[in-house]
Amino acid sequence: MLPADAFSEGTIIMTEATYPVRLPLSIKREAERLAVTHGLDLDGFVARAVAEKVAALQGNDFFRERRERADLPAFDRLMARPGGEPPRPGDELPDDWQR
Repeated sequence: MLPADAFSEGTIIMTEATYPVRLPLSIKREAERLAVTHGLDLDGFVARAVAEKVAALQGNDFFRERRERADLPAFDRLMARPGGEPPRPGDELPDDWQR
């Protein structure tokens, strides 16, 4: 998992490794244009894009693992306990919703 401070004012703080990447020319040109727009060189832009993708996939894994550990009967008991409030308007489950 990437540390929260992996980026500091556009600079990646980590040990570097070289990895050649083959990109379609149109993608490379657009990446160069966007890098300049965001004040980065192409290497920095690609490194940030890869880091963002890694973080997104790690987030997906985290929530999948949490979902697999969920105790839905315990959740239902918790939600059915006295003293709760009904859903606010617009937060109701659809009539055809099934677990």
